[in-house]
Amino acid sequence: MTALDLSLPPIDQALLPASVRSGSRAAKNAYETALGFEEILVSQLSQELVQTASGFGLGGSGGGDGSDDGGSSAGDSGQIGSDPAGAMYSQLLPNALTSSVMSGGGLGIAQELAGALDPALGAKA
Repeated sequence: MTALDLSLPPIDQALLPASVRSGSRAAKNAYETALGFEEILVSQLSQELVQTASGFGLGGSGGGDGSDDGGSSAGDSGQIGSDPAGAMYSQLLPNALTSSVMSGGGLGIAQELAGALDPALGAKA
C-alpha cells in the first residue's frame, strides 16, 4: 500500500469510469493520481468558500479580508463562528464538503486528468 492509498478514501468501483475499471494498472494509477489532485483542488475550493462565507456571517471571525460587513457586534451572536464552538465548527466545514463531494465521485475532473496522464486511457474516453 502506497502513501497515496492511505490519503484517499476507499473508491467505490461503481463510481469509476468504465475505461478505468477495465483498464490496465497504469490507467488505474493515472486515475488514482488524478483523483488525489482533484481532492486537493476540492479541498482548496471549499476552504475558500468558508472564508468567503465568513464575510456573510457563516463562519470564521468576521470577514477574513479585513473589510467591515456593516454588522454590529450585537448582531454577531447568531453567526456560526462568533463563539469558540462555532469557530471550531466552521473549521470542519471544508473537510465535510470535500469528503461529501469526493465520496459522490468527485467533480469529474479526475477522468480528464487521467486521460492526460495516460494517453491510452484518454483515447478510450
